[in-house]
Amino acid sequence: MDGPLRGPFHPGELRAQQLAGKGSSGGAIRDHMPDQHREFFAMLPFVLLATVGEDGWPQAAVLSGAPGFVSSPDATTLRVAAPLGAPAGTRVGLLGLDFGTRRRNRANGSITQADGQGFTITVDESFGNCPKYIRLRDVTPAEEEGGALSATAFEGLSEQARRMVASADTFFVATTGGQYGADISHRGGEPGFVRIAGDTLTVPDYAGNRYFNTLGNMLVDARTALLLIDYASGDVLHLQGRAVVEWDGAAAGLPGAERLWHFRVERGTLRPAAVPLRWRLRPDD
Repeated sequence: MDGPLRGPFHPGELRAQQLAGKGSSGGAIRDHMPDQHREFFAMLPFVLLATVGEDGWPQAAVLSGAPGFVSSPDATTLRVAAPLGAPAGTRVGLLGLDFGTRRRNRANGSITQADGQGFTITVDESFGNCPKYIRLRDVTPAEEEGGALSATAFEGLSEQARRMVASADTFFVATTGGQYGADISHRGGEPGFVRIAGDTLTVPDYAGNRYFNTLGNMLVDARTALLLIDYASGDVLHLQGRAVVEWDGAAAGLPGAERLWHFRVERGTLRPAAVPLRWRLRPDD
């Protein structure tokens, strides 16, 4: 993936656009956050985050707090008042999503300061995403429960993980473009839109903003992480594995899908009631 950058896209993204037969100028990708994005992040009770561990693997996380736990002192800075455990210098991708309005905005950059209370991100890229494939949900704080339950780690795809994936209408995918940073994005469809065969998940890729951030990163580094939330219980499932994209003809027979990608699960972690929020699907959605 050598070669000069063109616009805001790295070589993997440019190659993905070429393979897909369409792309974008990236004119909506800014090097700062407009005021509406800064205000949007500040009203959210949770955000999704991608980081890259010391071993080079992408990791996905969901962080939560009272609205205002994410703040923006200026147009290139976000402060997140939640512990992450990643040191300064870590490249991050952040996704803010409001299930009640289907609005979502992205901010990619680096952690420039971290402590036990939270961390600060210097933003390099800021852009919005379309509301497609986001199911409307209303969020409420979880009722007080007992102490935190311990996480369960497993190899491959456990039975409980398999059930969560089979019923999911939403997941989040974290990828890394190597030196070009980390990214996290939303994927959604009808319940069961992800197919399961053994430890391999097959995901339809629908029309989007034509940036190909996720698939472009997969061309640079196949290592990928998925995060699923059980919206009724607050359970969080994190999977790591490797992804391969099928660019030609593989999506035939899947309405709306333009291509497929396959994700072979290598390991995972299930954290019961890890998010102190609950979401209720709107009955008219």
